[in-house]
Amino acid sequence: MASEQIAIGSGENFAAELPYVLAADALLGLHALFVLFVILGLALTLIGGITGWRWVRNTWFRCLHLAAILFVVIQTWLGLPCPLTVWEIQLRAKGGGVVYDGDFIAHWVEELLYHEAPAWVFVTAYSLFGLLTLLSWILVRPRVFQSRR
Repeated sequence: MASEQIAIGSGENFAAELPYVLAADALLGLHALFVLFVILGLALTLIGGITGWRWVRNTWFRCLHLAAILFVVIQTWLGLPCPLTVWEIQLRAKGGGVVYDGDFIAHWVEELLYHEAPAWVFVTAYSLFGLLTLLSWILVRPRVFQSRR
């Protein structure tokens, strides 16, 4: 993905545009945390199932994790853009444009989160990840579904 130059306004507009740019950066960070929750949540669940970590069987954690990946899978099947991405783009537009060259962290989070590939690649990858998450409910059963011994 090509980087673009800072496009924040100057003078009078700077004070008006800066809150939008900061909100877009915060939203980008939240987006990155969501992606980490989905990816690490599954990895840690599988590792925890093997090592005996009790917290990976927490029903609330597992339900939130499943809901997160199901949201991504369904949104991708429907061909809808990620609402966090849409919101970030709107905030950046109100803030005067794209601002990645000037912010190291935002630039690299952007590079890691957004990739260009045909839609079927994302549908397939997210669907397989979703299936693996569902399989984890069988392999590492949440407490509420464990049989009483």
